[in-house]
Amino acid sequence: MNAVEHSADHRVATLEARFGMRVSARLSEGTERLPHDVTERLRHARQVALSHRQAASPVQVNAAATGLSSAATLSFGGGGKGKSWWPSLTALVPLAALLLGLGLIEHFHVQDQIAAAAEVDAALLSDDLPPAAYSDPGFVEFLKTSRE
Repeated sequence: MNAVEHSADHRVATLEARFGMRVSARLSEGTERLPHDVTERLRHARQVALSHRQAASPVQVNAAATGLSSAATLSFGGGGKGKSWWPSLTALVPLAALLLGLGLIEHFHVQDQIAAAAEVDAALLSDDLPPAAYSDPGFVEFLKTSRE
């Protein structure tokens, strides 16, 4: 970790500590007006939250020390010894289904285009007029006047 990253981490930690102190002070302002049972529940909740935070701290330090992000740890099972590879395999199943579905959609779309082109070709070739007549400007005028 270089000095810039360390300085930024230190500033973030300082800002988080200040924010926490402000929130704590604001929440503590009205505690003298609360009933005793509510204050006891709040005290218990604070103790539980602190114990959870202390339990979470070593995990964060360990992840920072190994250089793994939490996303990589979650999606690939942590890479530790004895870990199962099934979670990472099951994470790939939806991706495979998506790719298969897109491939099938593209295949059927191309088949529809081929069928439409074949239908137009068959109509042109089986018609009484030669195909060159359709590109004649006089034929277009004939079609326009015959409709009116």
